[in-house]
Amino acid sequence: MEIDVVELSRLQFAMTAMYHFLFVPLTLGLSVLVAIMETVYVMTNRPVWRQMTKFWGTLFGINFVLGVATGITMEFQFGMNWSYYSHYVGDIFGAPLAIEGLMAFFLEATFVGLFFFGWDKLSKRAHMVVTWMVAIGSNFSALWILIANGWMQNPVGSQFNPDSMRMEMTSFFEVMFNEVAQAKFVHTVSAGYVTAAVFVLGVSAWYLLKGRHVELARRSIAVAATFGLASALSVVVLGDESGYSASHTQKMKLAAIEGMWETHDAPASFTLVGFPDKEARETHYALEIPWVMGLIGTRSLTQQIPGINDLVDQAEEKIRNGLIAYDALMTIRTERASTPDEVRATFEAHSEDLGFALLLKRYVDDPRTATEEQIKTAAADTIPGVASLFWAFRLMVGLGFSFIAVMAYFAFMASFRGMRFPRWALWLGVIIIPTPWLAAELGWFVAEFGRQPWTVDGVLPTALSVSHLSVADLLITLAGFVTLYTVLFIIEMGLMLKYIRKGPYEDVEETETWMARHEDRLRANDDKGPFAPEPAE
Repeated sequence: MEIDVVELSRLQFAMTAMYHFLFVPLTLGLSVLVAIMETVYVMTNRPVWRQMTKFWGTLFGINFVLGVATGITMEFQFGMNWSYYSHYVGDIFGAPLAIEGLMAFFLEATFVGLFFFGWDKLSKRAHMVVTWMVAIGSNFSALWILIANGWMQNPVGSQFNPDSMRMEMTSFFEVMFNEVAQAKFVHTVSAGYVTAAVFVLGVSAWYLLKGRHVELARRSIAVAATFGLASALSVVVLGDESGYSASHTQKMKLAAIEGMWETHDAPASFTLVGFPDKEARETHYALEIPWVMGLIGTRSLTQQIPGINDLVDQAEEKIRNGLIAYDALMTIRTERASTPDEVRATFEAHSEDLGFALLLKRYVDDPRTATEEQIKTAAADTIPGVASLFWAFRLMVGLGFSFIAVMAYFAFMASFRGMRFPRWALWLGVIIIPTPWLAAELGWFVAEFGRQPWTVDGVLPTALSVSHLSVADLLITLAGFVTLYTVLFIIEMGLMLKYIRKGPYEDVEETETWMARHEDRLRANDDKGPFAPEPAE
């Protein structure tokens, strides 16, 4: 594949986005877990829970700072590498980003300061409220970012203005309550909760293996396992909702994920494994589970899910229809106020498919001069990388179900076995720490790579969205970003490992004194409860 400005711009944005999302899931989930721990402290007045809140809050703070730094840089990408995209859809895309900055980010950033420096200045309940506001602000940030991204996947509440040559918002309500955005929000946030739960569980398991900070570790495992089990179940359920949404908003993405080349009789089967072949347009050695895809994609046993080949034929029809709109648009652009009413009426009748005509810009300056072969090639371009999507999705789903099993096991042991965990289970908890990040990155790969060749699905092709930059410019900035982000990642890992090795260093004397004074009562009254586990053997 030839490396050009479009491919380099995509690579640079993908790199910055995936680096940024190394920090986001832990911020989302750890903020809520810390708030839960502080709530238990306020309810029980046990110093160990305050110590837990401060310890995990420190790790949250390190991660939060790095997430902010990488997030701001990522948003600058729209003006740097995707200036035509910003011009074309900025009236719509910019609104949720602005709200995220003005409301959610400032809410979060303000209360983060109070969280760290308000322990001795605020009452227990007031500080608990601050902690919950940090968690709410973190999740609000995700909401508005995902509303913006959801619009790129399903551009509702907007229309193209032939006079300004830009997309304009027609309904902020539709943009905000876009079904794709809402499904992505709850799915992404739940994935963040799982990430934090696995992180807390894994670090706590390491403490138990080393025989350090046992009381903090056992309580942290109890909270992480129960919270993580609920979150892991939510991820699967809400991921199913995303699949249902894709069945009528992004049919090509769903067909590619499934490796479904032909439209089959309803209900469609789910391909468990197989080897998609884009050249032959066939999935070899497919092992199918009857009915499952039909139930996921349509919630029925009678509706069909279109295959890739039929969707390519539909794309060709839309390209031809879009050419009518493009021809009328060029007349409007030339005649301006003098444009005949019938020309504007023609444009309005076919404007929905204008974006498909723009796919031809990759091959010819004026789409109206495109040959039949170019039209067919442009229609075939609507097929994303099927094999990559197929396997990325299945690996992500496999990891999701493994999280349910792990969390269910630890929750059971914490609730019914006095928190006595076998060493193999503790080592498993440590080993799986990186896997939620892998699952999250795979999820974003499926969401964004599956949308290609569109920046805004059905509206603006990726090939038209880039800035007028040279390959040399992009190579230099790409090298700079890789270097900077790698340094930031090393700093993050160094700080996290330093404070994990250091362990809880605040309120140590107060916590140990309280635990020694109440050890007998704790063992007698609630030795198997998550709030007061038995001392380590």
